[in-house]
Amino acid sequence: MPNRAVKVRIEGKVQGVWYRAWTEETAQGLGLSGWVRNLSDGAVQAVFYGATEDVERMLVNCRKGPPLAQVTHVEAHECDPPRSSGFEVRGNG
Repeated sequence: MPNRAVKVRIEGKVQGVWYRAWTEETAQGLGLSGWVRNLSDGAVQAVFYGATEDVERMLVNCRKGPPLAQVTHVEAHECDPPRSSGFEVRGNG
């Protein structure tokens, strides 16, 4: 199965609700590489890279998020794969 890389913007009540930690745990569980960070405008941004089917599963998961999140919009665009393997939480962007 081919791999896919996407850069994602998640909007709504997604900061201060453990969204980044949940994203890291969920992405690692799917075997994805990439990163996640908070943006200054209140959104969360992430890059997911891995098997196309697993990236699609992650996008579905992002629309729900952790229990305290209230996701209103998820936008994904194809991008270059991350330069490193594994998944990390980055500082604010």
